Amino acid sequence: MTLFQLVWAIIKIAIMVGFVVNTAAILTWFDRRGGAAIQDRIGPNRAVIKIGKYEIRLAGLLHPLADGLKFFTKEFFMPPKADKLLFRMAPILSMMPVLALVAVIPFGDTLCTSDLHRSIDGSFFGVFPGVPRYGMCSVIQEHDLWNADHSAIVQHVSAVFPVDLIVAPLSVGVLYVFAMAGQGIVGAALAGWSSDNKFSLMGALRAASQMVSYEVAMGLSLIGAMMIYGTVRLDEMVRWQGEHTWGIFAQPLGFILFYVAATAENKRIPFDLPEAESELVSGYFTEYSGMSFGMFYFAEYMEIITGAMLTTTIFLGGYELPFLHRDGITVEFGGTQVWHMIMPHIWVTIFQVVAFFTKVLAMCWLHAIIRWSLPRFRYDQLMKLGWRVLLPLGLANVVVTGVVYLAIVQGGASVSDALDVVAQTTQALIAFAITAGLAWLIVGFFKGRTKTPTIIGTAGKYAASSGGTPVTPMQA
Repeated sequence: MTLFQLVWAIIKIAIMVGFVVNTAAILTWFDRRGGAAIQDRIGPNRAVIKIGKYEIRLAGLLHPLADGLKFFTKEFFMPPKADKLLFRMAPILSMMPVLALVAVIPFGDTLCTSDLHRSIDGSFFGVFPGVPRYGMCSVIQEHDLWNADHSAIVQHVSAVFPVDLIVAPLSVGVLYVFAMAGQGIVGAALAGWSSDNKFSLMGALRAASQMVSYEVAMGLSLIGAMMIYGTVRLDEMVRWQGEHTWGIFAQPLGFILFYVAATAENKRIPFDLPEAESELVSGYFTEYSGMSFGMFYFAEYMEIITGAMLTTTIFLGGYELPFLHRDGITVEFGGTQVWHMIMPHIWVTIFQVVAFFTKVLAMCWLHAIIRWSLPRFRYDQLMKLGWRVLLPLGLANVVVTGVVYLAIVQGGASVSDALDVVAQTTQALIAFAITAGLAWLIVGFFKGRTKTPTIIGTAGKYAASSGGTPVTPMQA
């Protein structure tokens, strides 16, 4: 590995790990703030910084900072009869696989570096927008270009260094994801077994059986997608979606099955049976305290982010945006080019990276909404959903996908052209939805909120003003 590759590897790791860790901290705040908004509560507002007579609360954003400080300063307690080695290893085995998952998730297309030009006196003019990129980075022969006022000759540098915006572009792709995701079972099982606590052991058994069950459904939900994409590499899946249509249109049932299974893998409401406080106190990490508990707590939120990254990559186009290609924006329908605008390569890359992380945040927001909207399953209902509903639907999706795929292949060029038009139509719908959503957010942000107070109580005057209180047969 050269120094250039080492530096870029460090940068990519810092971007992905930094995003996961910091977003997980923000999600702990949003869970409280969003839950309070949904349930009409005040929400987090107790953590405060006082400067004289002024109080800084930052809408509750100081609470994650206070949580982190408490995790680092609280005492670490271990039950006397606990297995000391396994008890200490369990939080690490729960957290590290989650971080390892981000290694194969692409957050942008191949970046062509050294795309600079210089004048004869050696001064640099920056990124040159006039040379479009088609496909991967390619070495461009040196050539002379006149400056805008023809005062100096500009020589384009031919050295182009491609950088894949993915930490580890492994050829196994999705298989690596399943290998790492399966390690989370080990951490939960060891935590419950080594704690010498019956409630913890019950939570560990629930976690292991739940994660194994839903991993089967998750794997089946991706088989149809791999049949369509023709690869197990995540970066190639994203490029297929950029050339055709997003996976949610090619595999709608697969998307639903994957999302439900991924939510169950995260052990979040309505699938939080391994941690059900009404039955098991805190489940498999009941005996953990201090930063060891913080690692379990934080790993759960990081699992939400990595699950959102995988959902975005496989079904929501990854870093791709409608009609945005490596050489700029190209709007095309039925083989006819409607509009084309060449963009600098660096700006295309920036838009793609921002699009990827925005989609991930949107999926995290959806997770939080589900967490505060649905009730918890019973354990027998949870297992029936995995084995009697998701598993048969996953098998049916594989069969239907195979039949449809063979029919398309046998259909010839006419069917292929028709599907291209359908794919371009879905891209237009996505572009319209993104534009409408951004407009709605901007208008909603600047639009003032109007609140209508509603008095809820049992005081006599309020009851009389509303027609009196109902009299039950017992009172009569």
